[in-house]
Amino acid sequence: MSLLPALLLLAAGPAMSDSAAPHTAPTAGAELIEERSIDDLAADLAAGRTNSEALVRAYLARIEAMDRTGPMLRSVIATNPEALSQARMLDAERRAGKLRGPLHGIPVLVKDNIDTVGMATTAGSLALKDNMTGRDAPLVARLRAAGAIILGKTNLSEWANIRSSRSMSGWSAVGGLVRNPYALDRTACGSSSGSGAAAAASLAAATVGTETDGSITCPAASNGLVGLKPTLGLVSRTHIVPISHSQDTAGPMTRSVRDAARLLTAMAGSDPADPATARADTMRRDYAAGLSVDALKGVRVGVLRPAGMSPDLARIYDAALESLKAAGAVLVPVEPPATPGLGAAEFRVLLTELKADLNAYLATTPAAVKTRTLDALIAFNTAEAGREMPYFGQELFIEAAKTKGLDDPDYRAARETSLRLAGREGIDAMLAKAGVALLVSPTRDAAWPSDPVHGDQPSGPSASSLPAVAGYPHLTVPMGDIRGLPVGLSLFSTAWQDALVLNAGYAFEQQAKARRAPRYLPSIDAGPGIEGSR
Repeated sequence: MSLLPALLLLAAGPAMSDSAAPHTAPTAGAELIEERSIDDLAADLAAGRTNSEALVRAYLARIEAMDRTGPMLRSVIATNPEALSQARMLDAERRAGKLRGPLHGIPVLVKDNIDTVGMATTAGSLALKDNMTGRDAPLVARLRAAGAIILGKTNLSEWANIRSSRSMSGWSAVGGLVRNPYALDRTACGSSSGSGAAAAASLAAATVGTETDGSITCPAASNGLVGLKPTLGLVSRTHIVPISHSQDTAGPMTRSVRDAARLLTAMAGSDPADPATARADTMRRDYAAGLSVDALKGVRVGVLRPAGMSPDLARIYDAALESLKAAGAVLVPVEPPATPGLGAAEFRVLLTELKADLNAYLATTPAAVKTRTLDALIAFNTAEAGREMPYFGQELFIEAAKTKGLDDPDYRAARETSLRLAGREGIDAMLAKAGVALLVSPTRDAAWPSDPVHGDQPSGPSASSLPAVAGYPHLTVPMGDIRGLPVGLSLFSTAWQDALVLNAGYAFEQQAKARRAPRYLPSIDAGPGIEGSR
């Protein structure tokens, strides 16, 4: 659930030279799992070509080879000690003829700010290293009920990137720095960086991330993935370490739109403990069932052309628009509305809700957790500055601690302003004025180098803010790459149109076929220079 440092973060380009050798080697059982979709794995399981125990062993071997050694992606904080026993149980159910659905026996990784039985939920912080809550977040319980195996927890930007405006995305004191599988010195982006890198590297069939503003969509785009930030309220937020109840949501991060639809189908649903989900049971559906290559035929699509695109990004975006037209979309130019004050209003909302929501979560943690308020976390970080703050501080925590609570009139006014500007006068106004069903834009530019000195250095436009603040669905789908670094196409619409954006994203994906598997190169090749130069 992240913010990139403004608030924070929270046709292919030229081929890279082979002079920078890929930083990887074959892993045991890779043929079973590498670049395999959920439906591929399900077909193998159904035909008896493999079983879930073998899949878990193959993924664990790949995590050991790719995450702990080899490229050292550092995308997985911990593996589930019960994963193999869960796999054996689900294999036994399969033999007995009991199938729970398309996810039966499929290994999934979840972000380490989501409570999971049998594993600590750390949010990347040493303050929560003993946070064994003994409970599953409802979305995890739904995944288990659908037959998914919880393989482990993914690394993240500590505290979902809300601790400092100078943060380095993907770094946590518990897990270290997540590395981008496409170029190991580049950011994996956003707080769901571990989920992004792990899914790209086939360390699980699929992963779950969380977003407040950009933290599913940025790491998905930067790691060559499909990522969906659902409508706020479609997926329960209970037992997830929070930033903001106005903007937080979990969502799928996968290598294909169909896989994202499979995961969302299992995760979505109402939760009595989360009032925002009251309509979820009536709105949810089998999101994979409606996917069709014809979904864009005759559909009016609003095209945003944000300022600040690099020439490479603009060229790839133009090619993506041609793919949309080839898939049958009717493209309509759209001018974005003015949104004066939106950033400041969102920032006040996030800091105010961080204090209230995080204090509420910490109060429910086990007695082994001693930091039970935001003030206590600030004191802990100060005492453990050498381990917790070697690269950046906690000025946003300190600022949040000074906020005046959810009854503060300034906070309430900021929330009304942000909702109005992003929703009614933002996305909804653009849709209505242009008479379009959805909007498209580049998700953001290619991944920047990870920099422990200066922190995140994003450039160019970002599509995340309006749908994040409004609580509307936002899907990113690979649309190409810039010198081997993936970039994504964003598709978004109004509330509860998750099926619409998934259907449109699938039709685009099948037309463009833009995703490429990662090569684990140490860096982006900058060329040899002038022959014989000194």
